[in-house]
Amino acid sequence: MIFGKRHQLPRLTAWYGDPGKSYAYSGILMEPLPWASTLQQIKAAIEPIANIEFNSVLLNLYRNGQDSMGWHSDNEPELGQNPVIGSVSFGGTRRMRFRHKYQPDLPKVSLSLSNGSFLLMAGTTQEYWQHQVPKTQRVIDPRINLTFRQIVG
Repeated sequence: MIFGKRHQLPRLTAWYGDPGKSYAYSGILMEPLPWASTLQQIKAAIEPIANIEFNSVLLNLYRNGQDSMGWHSDNEPELGQNPVIGSVSFGGTRRMRFRHKYQPDLPKVSLSLSNGSFLLMAGTTQEYWQHQVPKTQRVIDPRINLTFRQIVG
């Protein structure tokens, strides 16, 4: 939902996690599929780095440069205050951009997330910053992005 109007998701998604760890965003309620063994292996590899035990993951498939995600913060109530998001990327390199919510004069930050990269968003990141994966006209290989989370409710 954008300004009260329904739009197609600009990427393909799936939700996996512990039983009962549903997730709602943009008017979509996602019930978790049971953990796949590959997802459990990736989760086990990043949890010591993130210093948190994740109980869910949002899978995003960006099929090409036209699949995207607009400016947003991951600040849904079920993520709690100052959520920790562990983002793992596979496939084509995509740019992720950050902008400050309250100080528009601060420069935007761009990161290139390549195959196998891990980005940890923690602390007050979601409170003070928005992020996006913008569209691009460049030819881009498909990209799978796993965003591990902890549902607190």
